[in-house]
Amino acid sequence: MPPIGLARRELILMLAAGLASCAKPAGKPPLRIGFQRSGVLLLAKSRHGLDRPLKDLASAVTWVEFPSGPPMMEAMAAGAIDLGAVGDSPPIFAQAAGSPIVYVAAQPVTGASEALLVPPGSAALSVSDLKGKKVAFTKGSSAHLFTYRALKQAGLSLSDIQPVYLSPGDAAGAFGSGAIDAWTTWDPYYALAVRDQKARALLTGEAVAKTSTFYVATRRFAEGSPAVLSAALTALKAQAAWGMAHVADVAGVVSAASGLPQDIVTASLRRGVYAVDPIDDAVIATQQASADAFLEMGAIPKRVDVAAAVWKGWAG
Repeated sequence: MPPIGLARRELILMLAAGLASCAKPAGKPPLRIGFQRSGVLLLAKSRHGLDRPLKDLASAVTWVEFPSGPPMMEAMAAGAIDLGAVGDSPPIFAQAAGSPIVYVAAQPVTGASEALLVPPGSAALSVSDLKGKKVAFTKGSSAHLFTYRALKQAGLSLSDIQPVYLSPGDAAGAFGSGAIDAWTTWDPYYALAVRDQKARALLTGEAVAKTSTFYVATRRFAEGSPAVLSAALTALKAQAAWGMAHVADVAGVVSAASGLPQDIVTASLRRGVYAVDPIDDAVIATQQASADAFLEMGAIPKRVDVAAAVWKGWAG
C-alpha cells in the first residue's frame, strides 16, 4: 500500500478518535463501517438494515464514506473503521503492508461493471492500441489489476503504457479534459462516463479472470467481537437478498442516498450482483492468484498468503 502523508494520516487518526468518542459507553463495542457509493453497504445504511439486528450487540453503528478501496484500507489500518467492503486489490496491498485486516465475506464479480474506457474520438480499437498512451486508474484498486491483466492479454505490460494514478473523481476530470488517453474504472463512474462523456469501452472485466469483492474487517474486531461481526454479516446477507429481489426499489433507495441519477444506479445494478457469502477455498485460490499477479508486476514487495488473512467465524 502506498504510504500516506503526515497530514492525511493525522486526519485519519483524528477520525478514529472522533468516532470512538461517539460510541455509547454501554459496555458493548461500537461498529464503525466504511462504505462507498454503491453496493450492499450503501443499501443497508439507507434502509437502516443493521439497526435492529445489532441493537443488543453494538453500542452504536456509524458510517464513513470513502471514494475507493485504498483510502478505506488506510483508515482501517489506522483503526478508524472496523468493517468495510472493497474490490479484490486493496486488501492485497493492505496485507503486503502488514495491515491487520481479515477477509470475512465475499461477493462474486461478473466483470461487467468494470471497463477500460477511451474517449469517443479515440482511434484506439483494441487494448494493444494503447501502447505508449496515458492510462489512468486508481493505484492499488481493482482497476489496477484489471489494467494489468488486460494489457497482458494483449501482449503488453504496464511498462508499455504511461500509468497515471488517479482517484476516480480526478480521473473523470482528466478523462473529460483529454489529459489522459484511457481510463480503467468501475460503476458508477463507468456508467457516468458513458452517459456524460460518451466514453467507449475497449474491454470490460468479463473478458479477464473473474474475481470477487470482499467484506473486510480488522483482525482485532473480528476476533474480539465475533458475535457482532457475525450478526452484521447475517443482516447484510438479508439486505443483499432483498436487493436482488427488488432491483427497481434498490435503484430508488441508492439514488436518493448517494445523489446519483437513478438511470446510472439502474445501469450499475444490471451489471452486477448483491451478495454476502462465506469465503470458500475457490475464492481464496482466486484471490491468491490476484495477489501473485501484483507480486509479478512488482507492485507489492513480498508474497502474501491470502488464506492466513481469512476469518472463518461466519458460516452464512
